[in-house]
This record gives sequence, C-alpha cells and structure tokens, in this order.
Amino acid sequence: MRIEDIYQFFQNPPPTYLSQELAVCYVLSVLLKGESYGTELIQKLESEYPNYRLSDTVLYSALKFLEDEKAILGYWKKVEGRGRPRRMYQISPEWQVQAQELSRLWQEYINKVVR
Repeated sequence: MRIEDIYQFFQNPPPTYLSQELAVCYVLSVLLKGESYGTELIQKLESEYPNYRLSDTVLYSALKFLEDEKAILGYWKKVEGRGRPRRMYQISPEWQVQAQELSRLWQEYINKVVR
C-alpha cells in the first residue's frame, strides 16, 4: 500500500453491499412503482445508485422474508423477449401503507449517505 492508494480509495470508494434490512426497504420502494423480478431489481439498484450493490443471496432472502410476511405476492409471468417465465413480485394491497413507510426509510438512508 502507498499513500496514493489511500487517496484513491476515498476518491473512488468500492461499492457498498446492501444488508438485508436495506434490501427489504429498497425492494419495497421499487415495487411501489410497479411489478419487478429479481434480476431487474439488482440492475435498477446499480443504475440508479452506482455506489451500491445487492448480492443475489441478500436479495432472495429479502424477497422470501417479504413473501413470508405476506407483504409481496410472487407469481410467474412470461416476459416478452425473454426465454423462460420470470418470478414477478408486487406489493400486497394490504401492505401499501407499511411499504410506503419502509420505502421512506430507504430514501432517508440514501439521502443521508449521499450528502
């Protein structure tokens, strides 16, 4: 390591991986805008928030948690231009209010960290 490496690290920090708690709030914030599937959730995070990453393991454990809580509904759907059906997710009607609350926590977190 050199002193220049330290400056380089702070100028271009490595991406931060979301914890399961952040992943749950992020997923709900995306699903409030419309249905989505796993790979798309990861791609949206990387394009909208380039300093963040979401591992498959954390994403799918967050999705399972949300399904177990009956916060989201998962169903299979053939996506145009794709070979096989995708597992799509949407927010359960009775979870709209709580989803908005948790989505707000995600936005507050991002706004604090970005500043």
